[in-house]
Amino acid sequence: MMASIRRIKLGSQGLEVSAQGLGCMGMAAYGSLRPEEEMIDLIHHSINTGITFLDTSDFYGPHTNEILLGKALKEGMREKVELASKFGNIILDGKWVIRGDPAYVRAACEASLKRLQLDCVDLYYQLRVETQVPIEVTMGELKKLVEEGKIKYIGLSEASASTIRRAHAVHPITAVQLEWSLWSRDAEEDIIPTCRELGIGIVAYSPLGRGFLSSGPKLLESFSENDRRKTHPRFQPENVEHNKRIFERISEISTRKGCTPAQLALAWVHHQGNDVCPIPGTTKIENFNQNIGALSVKLMPEEMVELESLALDVKGDRYPSLTHTWKYADTPDPSTWNGQ
Repeated sequence: MMASIRRIKLGSQGLEVSAQGLGCMGMAAYGSLRPEEEMIDLIHHSINTGITFLDTSDFYGPHTNEILLGKALKEGMREKVELASKFGNIILDGKWVIRGDPAYVRAACEASLKRLQLDCVDLYYQLRVETQVPIEVTMGELKKLVEEGKIKYIGLSEASASTIRRAHAVHPITAVQLEWSLWSRDAEEDIIPTCRELGIGIVAYSPLGRGFLSSGPKLLESFSENDRRKTHPRFQPENVEHNKRIFERISEISTRKGCTPAQLALAWVHHQGNDVCPIPGTTKIENFNQNIGALSVKLMPEEMVELESLALDVKGDRYPSLTHTWKYADTPDPSTWNGQ
């Protein structure tokens, strides 16, 4: 079965990954910790199946997700995977704070490596862009970490086109992670063309609309009390009532195609190009196996058009506040940086 998962080149620096990845955030986020043994079994199942591109962050948990991956990648598993982690987000006095200053970048990387029980991480993203620190300054420290062998490739997440260009001028960016799915297409206007112009790979997070494109409104019944999705505009009752029509249309088309809604939604992302790697997350082997089926779904041009018309009808923003998205991810001119 390993041979059935195709491989793609991510970016222009030599990183090769499985064409679909595994987002690990849900194993230690969305309100509850999952049984560790079950999650390690899932990670091993993923690797043995050929889905070897694993995505984590120091922010997931926080920290517990990286510790989980560290335990899962013992005993000969490390060399089989392409591991991505992230830095930049912390919770301070109950508030979401973003940092990109050099001292923090280094401290965060070294702490992640310790939790992951590794000497090097394959792809290291800035999870969100700090708007008070010039991106050139953040990239300067990341470049040093590459030179020291602590990270192999550099990525950005939710960065604006101008930030991507400025970062890429300091050191090549291998991948930009952004939300891209049938109901989140705002990056197509500027961000994705910029990545393609510069030869940067695209990693699509939440390709299943945080679960809505696979389960529809019934997803909300499974939310735990402190599930962060409860605060998202698209999951508010008035918007769910509207957005369920999108899911219903996806369900109709998937029935016609002989696949599940999740497979159809994922297949749409795969059909965006060989420079795109979606990273659906799950905590269940059954759902993981279903997601792999998306790689076999072929969509005709007229089906792509039919699906793409659905995204025009989405109600509600992606996040409660767009402050921490690429729309506000520009940084100051480096000449203004005084090191504080």
